[in-house]
Amino acid sequence: MSDAGAPWADLREWVAYLSECGVRDLRLARPPAVAAGAASRPAGPAASKQRASEATRPATDKAPASAGDAVKRLALIRDEIGECTRCKLHEQRNNIVFGVGHPDAGLMFVGEGPGAEEDARGEPFVGRAGKKLDEMIVAIGLRREDVYIANIVKCRPPGNRDPQPDEIGTCSPFLNAQIEAIRPSVIVTLGAPATRLLLQTRIGITKLRGTWHEFNGVPVMPTFHPAYLLRRYTVENRRAVWEDLQAARSRMDGTA
Repeated sequence: MSDAGAPWADLREWVAYLSECGVRDLRLARPPAVAAGAASRPAGPAASKQRASEATRPATDKAPASAGDAVKRLALIRDEIGECTRCKLHEQRNNIVFGVGHPDAGLMFVGEGPGAEEDARGEPFVGRAGKKLDEMIVAIGLRREDVYIANIVKCRPPGNRDPQPDEIGTCSPFLNAQIEAIRPSVIVTLGAPATRLLLQTRIGITKLRGTWHEFNGVPVMPTFHPAYLLRRYTVENRRAVWEDLQAARSRMDGTA
């Protein structure tokens, strides 16, 4: 079956999400002229990442590692995790949920832990919150396969509770290694547990969201978790997340 309708589906999702955020007046700028033979689709994550890197990296710095290097490093990290029994979360899990996305992503999302559907399928953010995250990603002109998505723990906490400190302490080195392998231009933390871990703070997500921070030299934008957004689906919350993601996209592109 042809996928010719896919761009229109993405556009409908994008417009619907912006409308939910309270954006009513949409104006599409005329695209710049494209040289003969050049691709007319927007640049992918690697191109955005390169632009941001070139804008901020001193001339003497090494060039970023290739996507191929990141693939190899991510595979080594997954091999190191193995069929993990390092903490009690393994006792009730069905699948380890490692991470998914582009190995050279300029934008990385970090959540707290897998839910029931994620545990069943072995992929992060595939339930209701995952569908909302997909809408959020499309709204800033990207697709799920353009970014990288991971959690601070790789096994589902029972009853979808927050991960406990010992579980986070056991699993967080693997997240740190993923971040080092991917070298994103920007990290968006989704919700309080992920934000607390990366920023090493006890300040609440409501105060932190919308403000820039840093993790090992990588800019971090905290925002609300999609599950929270679904529970408290107010115009104010939707607009706040939209503004956070706009800022993250601009920072990734090197335009902010």
